[in-house]
Amino acid sequence: MSTSNPTSSAQLPDTPCYLNGEFTALKDAKISVLDRGFIFGDGVYEVVPAYAGKLFRFEHHMARLDRSLAELRIVNPMTHANWRELALKLIASYAQSTGVNAEKGDQLIYIQVTRGVALRDHPMLPGLTPTVFVMVNAMKLPSAQQREQGVACVTAADFRWEKAHIKSTSLLGAVFARQISVDAGALETVMFRGDYLSEAAASNVWVVKNGTVMGPPKDKLVLEGIRYGLIEEMCRASGIGFELRRITRAEVLAADELLLSSATKEVLPVTLLDGQPVGNGKPGPIYARLYAAYQQAKQEHST
Repeated sequence: MSTSNPTSSAQLPDTPCYLNGEFTALKDAKISVLDRGFIFGDGVYEVVPAYAGKLFRFEHHMARLDRSLAELRIVNPMTHANWRELALKLIASYAQSTGVNAEKGDQLIYIQVTRGVALRDHPMLPGLTPTVFVMVNAMKLPSAQQREQGVACVTAADFRWEKAHIKSTSLLGAVFARQISVDAGALETVMFRGDYLSEAAASNVWVVKNGTVMGPPKDKLVLEGIRYGLIEEMCRASGIGFELRRITRAEVLAADELLLSSATKEVLPVTLLDGQPVGNGKPGPIYARLYAAYQQAKQEHST
């Protein structure tokens, strides 16, 4: 009987990564089976976009990493300057290994920090050495068709835990939520806690009504995406109304426009929700203005 595994290390990419102080090929990177990230999902992560080899809103990502680590009582194992140096070095190494000039491609830098290795026990054991892992992937942005026509989403109850503000590696809830949309042939799952909008499986959600962009408040029920602050900045600069508050399901269903935001989606229009058109069923004018502003921000906020 064959014991071959389609996801074996021999078939993993030969691209460079960083693990606990050493640079190695991704296919060769190994952690202990007793790493608390593996056993408990006891860790956090960040995903930093890089456009043409330049990191986008890097300090904002570092501030969120600091917040997540503090919630888990893990001391950040590096300074922001160290993280930046490491990310840029990996981008250069990735470009060399793939033959794709970093200045002509876009990348995602994935950072993961776990509490470290210990015998299995639930308490947050002090004094462990954190496990640090960083890799780089090519960024795949939405297609021209998705931007021109918008995307379909479905809705579901938000059944995840009540510390969604932590960018935790414990992502089983998000995996279940995303699978709901996969099974429905949709791009994302828009979730509600009771009658109120929270977020999507891997995106923040924005409601546009009468020219105002509205999003759920920054609290423990929503992961504050880096685009939270960026979209507010773009709205203010463009003269678009912006408001954070509780948003009901009825308001979502009556939206003029519905938008998703994330590192890979940037800003993306939703034109179909649970099989029904959003607004007039086409990407709207607020989306068009924010998308244009986002492209400008990529030039201004990448370093």
